[in-house]
Amino acid sequence: MHQLNKAFFQNITAFAFFITLMATPSSAQTKAPKPVDPPKKFEQQYTLVLNNKPIVYRSVAQEIYIANDTGAYVGNFWCVAYLKGDLKAPIDATRPVTFIFNGGPGSASVWLHLGFFGPKIVQVDSDARTDDGPAPYKLRDNPHFMIEHSDLVFIDPIGTGFSKAIGAGKNEDFWGLNEDAASIAKLIRTWITENKRWQSPKFIAGESFGTTRAAAVANALEGGGQNLALNGLILISQALDYAGSTSVHDNITSYFTYLPAMAATAWYHKKAGAGKQLEDFVQEAREFAYNTYLPALYKGTLLPATDKKAVAERLSYFTGLPQAYVEKSDLKILIPRFRSELLRDSNLVIGQLDGRYFAEEIDRVSETPTLGDPADYQIESAFTAAMNDYLVNTLGVKMDRPYLTGNEQIYKKWNWKPVGKDEGWEPSYVNTAPGLAQTMRRNPQMKVMIASGYYDLITPFFDAEYTFSRHGFKPSQLIFNYYEAGHMMYNNRGVFEELAWDIEDFYKKK
Repeated sequence: MHQLNKAFFQNITAFAFFITLMATPSSAQTKAPKPVDPPKKFEQQYTLVLNNKPIVYRSVAQEIYIANDTGAYVGNFWCVAYLKGDLKAPIDATRPVTFIFNGGPGSASVWLHLGFFGPKIVQVDSDARTDDGPAPYKLRDNPHFMIEHSDLVFIDPIGTGFSKAIGAGKNEDFWGLNEDAASIAKLIRTWITENKRWQSPKFIAGESFGTTRAAAVANALEGGGQNLALNGLILISQALDYAGSTSVHDNITSYFTYLPAMAATAWYHKKAGAGKQLEDFVQEAREFAYNTYLPALYKGTLLPATDKKAVAERLSYFTGLPQAYVEKSDLKILIPRFRSELLRDSNLVIGQLDGRYFAEEIDRVSETPTLGDPADYQIESAFTAAMNDYLVNTLGVKMDRPYLTGNEQIYKKWNWKPVGKDEGWEPSYVNTAPGLAQTMRRNPQMKVMIASGYYDLITPFFDAEYTFSRHGFKPSQLIFNYYEAGHMMYNNRGVFEELAWDIEDFYKKK
């Protein structure tokens, strides 16, 4: 799902590469462009009862082509838009519009589409106790469909959904940090121009790597000769600075940023924090992480043995792991090990996307999970089947290729380099936070909502706090919200309501 870089967007000139992506002919582009078929478009009209009143809206599921600066088509994006009003109604050019995508890189927008923002949502176990099982799966009306507050445009990046390179383009032209941001920015401008929405308040909602992308796109939209200022970002399970969300050896930042999430998860499974409220226990963990744990990590072998034992005792208190295990780990608990150790006495491993999930594994002496993430495989079939059914039987879509909810090849071939191809770069963690901070300084009315799940063990909530406390962000432009769930917090029905209310409030403050 990630790896990242601290130098990303330190200079706006890095975006020169964004522009040349679509402008510079490759060797393939010197030949005659491949012919392309006309883009497909499918429109439907619906009525949905929201807040006890009928709302008429229309769906526009379509292919949108983007070209390079020579006029040759290079990319075919699949987008599904929901617009308030019937098919014959004139477009309201001043209504808010929100562009929505998921992450990966390599994921289609299916999760936010059928999990939260769209008119229909797929039903999975809210309490994270049972697998989604085989078909059939349930789709139900979304009581918090956001059409009352904003028109919605779901975007599938190239290589996901039905999106693909066409004509003079190649998929790999889009599979990189800068390349991806450039193409999404170009798509957004294209959609806005074709739909006459330049006067609309504009938002982006992203999840996971989609938040990395959202920050990059916000910055890219400032250039290209068509400056577009956003009204706000909705960052669900943010991942801007990957140092804080990459649990690997010798990454001191991650030991620190993951601790409060481990404490929250241990509390959920009744392994720690007995008799305490979640928020109180989490606050204890925050204070310990800043005041005691981080200094101890930086001291390393210079930390006196008595102090090391005292730190290990407190880590055991917060994580629910045996003190002896913490000491053997040299005070450094990696997330894969935590997932295997927390419920080892019950022969269970817990999820990473959402620590509430658990499952049995075949190999129970392995120090890390071997079957994957139960928070992923226990819901993936439901979302995949529901999306394919919804496209055909509700949106009326007829395509000649499969809809890819995910594409593993994208991550394998992804270019994480945050500068132009001819510029030098020493590998480091990707970090789109500095560029977003600069964008927000240039656009002081822009607001950012950060939605985090306490039990998210891949993009921890404490990392969000740590990230936005640095880089020059103004607290007055930030809104933090927390939920008793994981990475995809909307899968918890109670939290779904809370998240919806918070986002509705965010729109009202536009």
